[in-house]
Amino acid sequence: MSRSFNYLAVDLGAESGRVMLGRFDGSRLAMTDVHRFGNGPVHVPDKVGRVSLHWDILRLFAETKRGLAKAVRQCDGDLSSVGLDSWGVDFGLLDRSGALIGNPYHHRDSRTDDMLEEAFRRVPQDTIFQQTGIQFLQFNSLYQLLSMVIADSPALQIASTFLTIPDLLNYWLTGIAVSEYTNATTTQCYDATTKEWAKSLLDKMGIPSQIFPDVILPGSRLGALLPAVAEEAGLAEGMCVPVVAPACHDTGSAAVAVPAEQPGFAWISSGTWSTVGTECLQPVINDQSMTYNFTNEGGVCGTFRLLRNVMGLWLVQECRREWERHGELLTHSELIRLAEEVAPFQAVIDPDDSAFLKPGNMPARVQDFCRRTGQEVPASKGQIVRCVLEGLALKYRFVLEHLEDLVGRRLDPIHVVGGGSQNHLLNQFTAEATGRRVVAGPVEATAIGNVVMQAVANGHINSLAEGRALVRESFPPTTFEPVTPAGWEEAYRRLLQVMAG
Repeated sequence: MSRSFNYLAVDLGAESGRVMLGRFDGSRLAMTDVHRFGNGPVHVPDKVGRVSLHWDILRLFAETKRGLAKAVRQCDGDLSSVGLDSWGVDFGLLDRSGALIGNPYHHRDSRTDDMLEEAFRRVPQDTIFQQTGIQFLQFNSLYQLLSMVIADSPALQIASTFLTIPDLLNYWLTGIAVSEYTNATTTQCYDATTKEWAKSLLDKMGIPSQIFPDVILPGSRLGALLPAVAEEAGLAEGMCVPVVAPACHDTGSAAVAVPAEQPGFAWISSGTWSTVGTECLQPVINDQSMTYNFTNEGGVCGTFRLLRNVMGLWLVQECRREWERHGELLTHSELIRLAEEVAPFQAVIDPDDSAFLKPGNMPARVQDFCRRTGQEVPASKGQIVRCVLEGLALKYRFVLEHLEDLVGRRLDPIHVVGGGSQNHLLNQFTAEATGRRVVAGPVEATAIGNVVMQAVANGHINSLAEGRALVRESFPPTTFEPVTPAGWEEAYRRLLQVMAG
C-alpha cells in the first residue's frame, strides 16, 4: 500500500467522549487522541416533585464538531472517513420537520420504574424475548417508550422519527435519518429473527411503529458531511468526507477490536458498564437464555453478540465522585493501590443489585448492602473498592458459567477490552475467579473497532479476521494467569447465597 489513510473515530461513552484519529499505513494502525471531554446526566426539574435525568445532546454534538475541526487541522484535511459510536437504548425523537423534540432522557431516569411489570401485562415476557432476544433491563428503549405511552406524552404524539443517540448525531452530521443495525438491536424493539422492527410487539404496547426508520448494516456509508458541518470543521470548499456507520453501538465496535486469534473465546468490554459475552453466528433464543437473562445483540459481518450486562466500574466511579464531593480527590491508580493493601473477601456484593443502579452515595450503598446481607461492613476506601472489584470478578464468573452452558463449550481465554482493561487488579481478580487466562487490551477498543470498520467500508482491509490481526499487531495485549486461587471458591459460594436472598 503506497499511502496512509486517516479515519476519525468519535466514541461517546456514558462517562466521557473521545475523538481519535486512526492512521493506517498498510501494516499497522496508530491511534492519536484529538479531543476528550466529560459526559454525564443533567438533572432537570420537569414537574413539581420530580427531577428527571437527561443527556446534554447539543453539547455532545458541539464537542463532536470541535473534535472534527481539531482532526482536520492535524491531518490537513486528509480524512478518508468519519465514524461515530455511542451507548445504546437512549434516543431522541424528531418532529415532522426534522427537529429534535426535547433533550433525550438518560437511561437511569426513574420514569422506567415498574415498566417491566406493565409491559408483561400487555405482552407475555416469553413473547417479548422470542421476538427480540434481548435481555430484560428496565431502561431498554421499549420500556422508555412505554413510559411515554402511559404518561400520554405530547412528544410521542407528535414524533415522526425515532433515532438512537448515534443515529441522531449521524443525522445532524449528514442529514440522513436511519438506524444502524447494532444499535437498533439493543432497543428491544427489533425482531432478531426477521431482522425488522417488531411491529406487532410495538402495536400491542401502544408504541407508534411508524416512527422507526430504515435499518442499515454496520460498515455502511451514510453520506458526506453536510456542507455547513464541513465548513465549520475547516474543510476546503468542495472537499467531500464520507460518514461511515461502523458498529454504532459502542460494545459492537469494541467487539470488533477483540484481538482473538481463534473462535471460542469470551470477552468482557469493561468500562462504566461491563458486558460479558461471546460471538455467535446465530442468535440463541430459547427458554434457557431467557431464564439466564442473556441478550442477543447484532454484531458485524453477520455475527451476534450473545452477552449479559454487568453493572461494571460505575460503582467505583460513583464512589470516587462521592469522595470528591467531600474534598478527597483520588485517582483510579490510588484507589487500586488502597484496595491492594487490604485483606481479601471481607464481604461479597452482587454489583447488579438494584441498589447500585442510580447515581448517589455509592460507598454508603455498598456498606448498606453488606449490612443488609449480614456481612462484615467495609469501612475504609480500600476495603470498599476491593469489595466492589471482587464482586465484579465473581459476577463475571457467574455470567461466564451461564454463557458456557448456553453455547455448550468452554470459552477460553477471556479478552478484556476497553478502559477497564487498564485495571490490573480487576484483571487479576477475573483470572482468579474464573480460572481462565485473561488477555487485556486494547484500552481504546471501541475507537479502534470503529476505525477498523471504517477501513473495511473504504476497502482498505477485507474482513473482520484481517482487522483483528491488525489490532494484535498494532496493540500487543497483556496476559494475566490465575496463579493464586485461594479463597475464590468460598467467595463465589457466598455470592450465590447473597443472590439467592
